[in-house]
Amino acid sequence: MTEEILRRENVIARGAATTRDDAIREAGRLLVGSGAVSEEYIASMLEREESVSTYMGNFLAIPHGTNEAKELIKRSALSLVRYPEPIDWNGEPVRFVVGIAGQNNEHLEILSKIAVVFSDEDEVEKLIEAGDADGIFALLEEVNAE
Repeated sequence: MTEEILRRENVIARGAATTRDDAIREAGRLLVGSGAVSEEYIASMLEREESVSTYMGNFLAIPHGTNEAKELIKRSALSLVRYPEPIDWNGEPVRFVVGIAGQNNEHLEILSKIAVVFSDEDEVEKLIEAGDADGIFALLEEVNAE
């Protein structure tokens, strides 16, 4: 993984979505816009969510595509959208949606780094309190570390 997985332009401090599916689309559009995935990848993210919830706890959901959608991934990338009000994610409150696209098995390493950050309630609180997308990005710099 030589390229930055989480780029500043893929971090949104105030997401516009109010439903789970719209939040998945919002995170997916960032991945498409950055050239990481093709447009069809968003549909596979929604399909994955129907079979297995990507809610992780501590206000975090990590939607990603199905195994069949791997060929739609051009490069490994993340997007992160924070919501001012929690979104109902199958009965769980979500404030952070991290869209993920991983080539080969790179996404497993990325997921473990995200999980470490979000397993610490103090770190989650810092992310909630961050003033803007630059602040969120700075708090997540270790996700990009090799």
